[in-house]
Amino acid sequence: MPSAIYAENPLDTHTYHPHRPIKLPYHTIKNIQPVIMSVRTIKTVVFMGSARNITPPWGGDSRLGDRILSWVKNVLSTRKETLGSDSIIHDVYVVDPLDVFAPNGALSGFTGAEMRAPTFFMKPDELPPATKELGEKIRQADCYLIVSPEYNHTIPPALSSVMGHFSGSYYKCKPSGIVTYSPSPFAGMRAAMAIQIMCHELGCLPVSKLCGIPNVGDLFEPDGTPKDEENRLLKQLPELLTQLEWMAVAMANQREKTGTF
Repeated sequence: MPSAIYAENPLDTHTYHPHRPIKLPYHTIKNIQPVIMSVRTIKTVVFMGSARNITPPWGGDSRLGDRILSWVKNVLSTRKETLGSDSIIHDVYVVDPLDVFAPNGALSGFTGAEMRAPTFFMKPDELPPATKELGEKIRQADCYLIVSPEYNHTIPPALSSVMGHFSGSYYKCKPSGIVTYSPSPFAGMRAAMAIQIMCHELGCLPVSKLCGIPNVGDLFEPDGTPKDEENRLLKQLPELLTQLEWMAVAMANQREKTGTF
């Protein structure tokens, strides 16, 4: 076993020379451990807030939010971030009111968008299989991301209905993030304020960073591709996700240690 290993030490300003190796004790080198990155998968449920499916008289998209939803999904799928020794990836599940309230959807038939039958007023064996599956996706999530416009300056009814069909026990002790959008300069911010309160009461605490996208048609192509990748407004989502990932991992660790309250 060697008693010493030669290495350069740039911190030693008195003896260091760029071409002169210095002697370090063997035990110093031996105790340096490599950092091994592990993959941490975060189960992320994305709630789409709009159920609009009609082209307005003045033209345009039948649902402008599809551009934002596509962008959000792409950012989540291509995101490469680290948190400590973990490499973070997202397992994304989208809850779209156009699907869940459609015929044979998870929240159709026995109930509907008007929430005739909240699931917590029913016995588990009374729920259709698709409803149970949706409920489990929500329950098993590590975090939630809400993508929503504002209707009449507040929460779209489809969003509050989808999330409200399930009790707070599905959401508690987990974080949420809010992305709002609009065709105007206001970016849906009034809805964001109301969604924050709703998420607080459901128990999925919203992170402080918001993502508000104004003038969607000017910023995104119909398929959700940004027209200018360097637009400063696009930086909001990665900053939000940094907070959401930190909270998702921290809260998951605590749930594993102590369970929920």
